[in-house]
Amino acid sequence: MRYPSHGKSCFCFLVVMLCLLSGFSSAVSLELMSNDFNNRGQIPQKYTGLGEDISPELCWAGVPDGTKSFVVILDDPDAPVGNWVHWVIYNISSSSRILKRGIVKNGTLSDGTCQGRNSFGKIGYNGPYPPHGPAHRYVFTLYALDSVPNIKEGADKVKILNTIKSHILAQTELMGWYKQ
Repeated sequence: MRYPSHGKSCFCFLVVMLCLLSGFSSAVSLELMSNDFNNRGQIPQKYTGLGEDISPELCWAGVPDGTKSFVVILDDPDAPVGNWVHWVIYNISSSSRILKRGIVKNGTLSDGTCQGRNSFGKIGYNGPYPPHGPAHRYVFTLYALDSVPNIKEGADKVKILNTIKSHILAQTELMGWYKQ
């Protein structure tokens, strides 16, 4: 089910606020959501290489105690050449519960969040752009970490995963699909 967005009454905002107000951040498991598409639902063209190619809004709840930062990686496991990385964003503050729609494609954002190099060889988000044929799955993976990795902007997925592998407190996925 997709929830209508009415300014600040975004579904993601409400879920996060309910979790914070009820004080059970570690009582539930980490969950990643989007107000722009449903888990296992179609990603709207706006967020693809055939549309505006902007990142969708993502939000999360159920953050484990001791979380110091977050990482989000977007993969297309169905790409003809093997896994294709569409986005690597890391050093997201532990106080964050949302990535707003349309994150700028800068290496380092104003809050210190860093973005890495994707399989297109670019910094920032590049959305789904599958070849004609069957639908591709696009998997957003959120990692809650017990540290803030000392990684400069522009790192790729392999460097990020090698650096964080012993610091992952929890991880979760949100999957959408897209077909030309």
